[in-house]
Amino acid sequence: MMDGAETKIGQDGLYVLFERLGIAYTHHEHPPLHTVEESRELRGEMPGAHVKNMFLKAKKGGLALVTCLEDRQIRIRDLEKAIGLKDCSFGKPDLLWETLGVRPGAVTPFALVNVSPGDIRFVLDEALTSQDLLNAHPLQNEATTAISSADFSRFLAHTGHDAQILDFAPLEEAARAHAAAKVGN
Repeated sequence: MMDGAETKIGQDGLYVLFERLGIAYTHHEHPPLHTVEESRELRGEMPGAHVKNMFLKAKKGGLALVTCLEDRQIRIRDLEKAIGLKDCSFGKPDLLWETLGVRPGAVTPFALVNVSPGDIRFVLDEALTSQDLLNAHPLQNEATTAISSADFSRFLAHTGHDAQILDFAPLEEAARAHAAAKVGN
């Protein structure tokens, strides 16, 4: 983890950290990706769980990085209630860079290496904790990095971040019910 006054680390620094911690990883290069849909089209049969990430800012302060399975369909308002934040919006690009050291399209849980634990809340989809492999961008969106769930836990411990583990299934059910109610009106 780095202090805000220091330079944020990038992909090379992340991989140096992984090697220092004995974390095995697989690096997959690809054209720049900005959406889950683009990722699905280009990745082929890359094994493991693929993630979707949201960088949220609460109106009255408070930041959250949310990492869930890529196919989760949820409403931000339901997520806010579940994690205890109010009036959230997606963090602006300048805040994203200042806080996590990444640009839009490259949001990743690996960016936690660039922020002190008290400066952001990390929310993790419970379904990801039972996956063998996790795939996420390595602080830029022209590659995907796969590491084991156990190694991801070691990475989090090293950065000092505790994950708020959240069951996203009820959030998806609420989103489906909301969509059905809108269609019924």
